[in-house]
Amino acid sequence: MAKVLIATEKPFAPAAVNSIKEVFNKAGYETVLLEKYTDKADLLNAVADVDAMIIRSDKATKEVINTAKNLKIIVRAGAGYDNIDLEAATANNVVAMNTPGQNSNAVAELALGMMVLIARGGYNGKPGTELKGKKLGIHAYGHVGKLVGNIAKGFGMEVYAFDPFIESSVIEADGVKVVNSVEELYKTCNYVSLHIPANDKTKNSINFNLLNNMPEGGTLINTARKEVIDENGLLKIMETRNDFKYVSDIAPDCKDIFAEKYESRFFFTPKKMGAQTAEANINAGIAAATQIVNFLENGDVAFKVN
Repeated sequence: MAKVLIATEKPFAPAAVNSIKEVFNKAGYETVLLEKYTDKADLLNAVADVDAMIIRSDKATKEVINTAKNLKIIVRAGAGYDNIDLEAATANNVVAMNTPGQNSNAVAELALGMMVLIARGGYNGKPGTELKGKKLGIHAYGHVGKLVGNIAKGFGMEVYAFDPFIESSVIEADGVKVVNSVEELYKTCNYVSLHIPANDKTKNSINFNLLNNMPEGGTLINTARKEVIDENGLLKIMETRNDFKYVSDIAPDCKDIFAEKYESRFFFTPKKMGAQTAEANINAGIAAATQIVNFLENGDVAFKVN
């Protein structure tokens, strides 16, 4: 009998946990639940004898993977997987997967919601601006970016995108205008919605020079990762351009400076909330469980990332 650990410092909703367990029960697997743990030792003890593991924002470090002697697969319930040590997973013959697309609508709706919020000054009683007729740039046209563009068109926005990994014809088929460089995207658009992953090429890539290309009233919306932002450059643009705004569902390390100096020009959610809907919670959980069963039973590695 395979043994599966659901290790979630930030737990799934109860309905999601029940749905995940149902998938494993049908497969004849044992399910172990570790929630709201505060000590890494709890995670190390829990992984010691499991065959598979589902995580959310939890860290599957080299130490964790080395400790899990029976581990065959880790699935991150969500799109990003920078919290898995992929080299350690590969070295230990552990398959790492994500669940692309399951949280996409939740993240896209959050991005547009924050865009409306900042355009209306946080609903502070003062006149704001409308999204209709404004130009929105989508930086990376993946699952989330595509949905952001689709929703934005409903607001009457003019949508542009930059993604060197997707054929222009695919983007243009959605009624989105393709630009040829990231600089052109920022120079063209009033709003830019950021959806790039955090890796060696993208970390700190959103810097002052890039942001300073944006037109007056430029606004950056970040539902990706805080690591892609050059925080020194972010502070510089906020200091030198009193028209610039920044909203994110994960606060930068310099958030206290924002609170002190830039009231009404920023908004940060209290924690990363892109996937925090009942629907996304359940969808990602079921997808992770199904992928584990498909891998252990049939060797399916369709969503392997290492």
